Amino acid sequence: MAFLGIDLGTTNLKAALYDENLKLLDSESFAVPYLRENGFVEFDVDTCFENLLDMLGTLFRRQGITRLHAMALTGQAETLILLDSHDRPIGNAISWMDERSQAECAALGERFAPEDVEGVTGQLSVLPTWPATKLMWLRRNRPDDFMRAKTFVLLKDYIALRLTGRLMADMSIATFSLWFDIYKKRYWPEMLEALGINESRLAPLCEPCALAGELLPGLAARVGLEPGTLVSVGTLDHFAGMIGTGATRVGRLTLSTGTVMALATMSTEPAPRHSGIAMHYGFLPDTHVMLPVVESGGVSLEWFKRCCLPDTDYDTLNAELLQRSDSGLLFLPNIVGTNAPAFDQDATGVFWGLRQHHDAIDMAGAVMEGVSFVLRENCEALAASGATVSEIIATGGGAKSPVWCQLHADCTGVPVSVPREKDAACLGAAIIAATCAGRFADFEGAAKECIHMERTYVPGDRREEKYLRFRKLYQACLSVARPS
Repeated sequence: MAFLGIDLGTTNLKAALYDENLKLLDSESFAVPYLRENGFVEFDVDTCFENLLDMLGTLFRRQGITRLHAMALTGQAETLILLDSHDRPIGNAISWMDERSQAECAALGERFAPEDVEGVTGQLSVLPTWPATKLMWLRRNRPDDFMRAKTFVLLKDYIALRLTGRLMADMSIATFSLWFDIYKKRYWPEMLEALGINESRLAPLCEPCALAGELLPGLAARVGLEPGTLVSVGTLDHFAGMIGTGATRVGRLTLSTGTVMALATMSTEPAPRHSGIAMHYGFLPDTHVMLPVVESGGVSLEWFKRCCLPDTDYDTLNAELLQRSDSGLLFLPNIVGTNAPAFDQDATGVFWGLRQHHDAIDMAGAVMEGVSFVLRENCEALAASGATVSEIIATGGGAKSPVWCQLHADCTGVPVSVPREKDAACLGAAIIAATCAGRFADFEGAAKECIHMERTYVPGDRREEKYLRFRKLYQACLSVARPS
């Protein structure tokens, strides 16, 4: 038996092939080519689909695979595609990174109170990220395309359509549209009215990880497979990462630290409303996932290394820090403002406590500690909303740093485990595929058999006094930035 996970990532599209025990056999990826101009970010989705097929053919031929039991999709959520009456794209896909709809955000913000938006969609603000704002922009600025479009779909749903011929809207992706009611599991009528569309112009809703059908015979032949490969719609990349790390029950938190730091944990049910934490429809039926995001997470260390330690690699930095004691420095990691849990886009990064004996290595350590303190703030916010965090499972680039993992454990007081398999999203997608094919009874059973932890970091010094100073420093900086 063989299974495939496809990750429709923002930077790269990746496919990973696994055997019946979900041991990685091989993988392939290619970069997504973007067209960027004046805040517009688009790409040719059909070219990407053709590249995906070519990549799959290369992967299967190299491994001598002609029989694939199942595949599942994961990846980004908000990228928008307009389809005509023949289900062909009208123009390019509009990326979630596209910022053209600032004015439309303001218009929707005036029409819908923040508490109404959060109470229906689980989202805390109206951002140009959301497809609803792009739809309003299209209606205002490209009325011909808007009227010509029979259906408005999101990227992963479109790829599933191309693979199987069946159009479905995965609810764990719809949760990022701003037109989906995550509590009533339906499209939000008032938002559709504001956008000037009705449900007939959106794909029929389905549960995440549902079976879409079989790979179309012509596509199977093209990539060198026998007929009969099952295709699952899969789920969001963060949620696939939860599945791929075994974080499928309340109490486990998946921490992904790349450029952005994202926390994902199952919510207790019924899910709280107006918690101040982004809430989403989950990857299991009738569940919800709490997903706070820290945009100043990994990018803080990337920025500091680029500016102050350009010739030092991360392994050397970690080795140096392991030999040092606490420098006493504090750093507020707000170089792109702060979202969860403070939500202050005017906040700035700050070093405090610098003396002449400090060097760039000390400062890098303070950057990592500051991000860990923000992780603690978010864990405390989750706990205040009723969530339980008894174990953190670290993935992404940050999971490669023993210094950072230990800081996370120390600052939060929660054990931090690092899985052996680093590509949690692709593994999670493969688990979905294998479960759809009957290889496992459920995700929990798959996790017990296939997911192994490489190392667990046990909490030590929680740095209580320093954490209190970190919090006070943020408040003091507010009084400087916004004097009364």
